Amino acid sequence: MPRQQPPRPEPLDPPMVPFALAGLAIWAVVGLTLLVFFRDWLITNGHENWLWTCLAGFLWGFPGLAVMMRHDANRRRRRARR
Repeated sequence: MPRQQPPRPEPLDPPMVPFALAGLAIWAVVGLTLLVFFRDWLITNGHENWLWTCLAGFLWGFPGLAVMMRHDANRRRRRARR
């Protein structure tokens, strides 16, 4: 007699906007910290590209935030249909 399998758990589907906002905040804080406290050191040692990396991470966070807002709206609609 075949053994009955336990039911599969539902996948996690947390709200994603807080993660996108946290990423934006982290890039902003790191970039501002580098700019205010370490700018001279970065320029002297040839690492000014770190500032540009923080800026790029912050700016790329906005399209990511838009995608996560759409994802969360679809998530709310899916849960409302249940």
